[in-house]
Amino acid sequence: MFPIAFHPIFKHPLPQGHRFPMEKYDLLPQQLLHEATGSPEDFFEPEICDLEHVLKVHTFDYVNDLLNLTLDQRVARKIGFPLSKELIERELRIANGTIIGCEKAFEKKVAFNIAGGTHHAFSNRGEAFCLLNDQAIAAQYLLTNKLAKKILIIDLDVHQGNGTAEIFSKNDSVFTFSAHGKTNYPFKKELSDLDIAFEDGTNDTMYLEVIEKTIPELIEKVKPNFIFYLSGVDILATDKLGKLSCTLNGCKRRDEIVFSNCEKYQIPVQVSMGGGYSPEVKTIIDAHANTYRVANTIF
Repeated sequence: MFPIAFHPIFKHPLPQGHRFPMEKYDLLPQQLLHEATGSPEDFFEPEICDLEHVLKVHTFDYVNDLLNLTLDQRVARKIGFPLSKELIERELRIANGTIIGCEKAFEKKVAFNIAGGTHHAFSNRGEAFCLLNDQAIAAQYLLTNKLAKKILIIDLDVHQGNGTAEIFSKNDSVFTFSAHGKTNYPFKKELSDLDIAFEDGTNDTMYLEVIEKTIPELIEKVKPNFIFYLSGVDILATDKLGKLSCTLNGCKRRDEIVFSNCEKYQIPVQVSMGGGYSPEVKTIIDAHANTYRVANTIF
C-alpha cells in the first residue's frame, strides 16, 4: 500500500449548480477502501501548509491578497471559484498534502494526493480552479531542503500545465513536461521544457505510442531523482472539457507506462490527481481509481 492525502474539507460543497465535480473527492476514497486498493491506515489528513513554503513559489502580494480575500475582481473571476476562507484553507491543505506525500514517497516509492494537480496557478495569479500550485510548491520544497537535485514533472492532464511552466521557466533544476490537447484550454500556452500537443480526437493508439516513447527518453535525458506525476483523467473521450478520444483502458495503460518507468529507474514519485469532467461521476471515479490500482500492481 502507499500513502494517500485525503481532505475532509472537501465535504463543504460549492454553491449549487457549480460545474466543478467536487463529489469525486469524497467518492474516490470510499471506492479505494471498498475494493481494498487502499486501507484506512494509508490515508492521512494534511494540516495547513507553512506559508514559508508557499512564498518560495508564489509572490507575497498574491498570497497576501488570497489570505485577506482582497484579490482584484478580474483576477478572482479567472479562478472560477467564489473565494472564501474555507477555499484558501483547502488550497493550503492540498499543498501540504503534496509536500508530505513527497517525504513519504522516498520510503514508499509512490504517494498520492486525492486532490492537487493545480497546475494553472502561476507565481502571481490563479486560473481555472487553481489558486496555489501544489506540485510546484512541493518541488521547490525538495530543492530548498536538498532532498532532490533534479526534478521531472510529468503533466498528462488534457490541459497544459501553464502555471507550472511559468514558475519553473528559469529553474534548471526542474524539467517541466506537458502532454495535452492542442486546442484545449489554456488557449495561450506557456513554454514548458517539453510540450507535446495532441490533435483533437487523438485515440489510445496514437496517444500511447507517444507517451511510451517519451517517458523513458526523458528520464534518461533529465536523470531526475524525484518525479511528480499529474494524472488527470480528462483525456477520456467522454470528458466534457477535453477533446481527446482515449478510453478507460488507454488511460490506465498511460499510468502503467509512467509507474513502470519510475520503478525501473528507482525514482520516487508523487501523484496529484488533476482533472476529470466526464458526465457520469462513475466514469471519473473508475478512471482515477485505476491509477491507484496500477500503482498497487507495480510498486
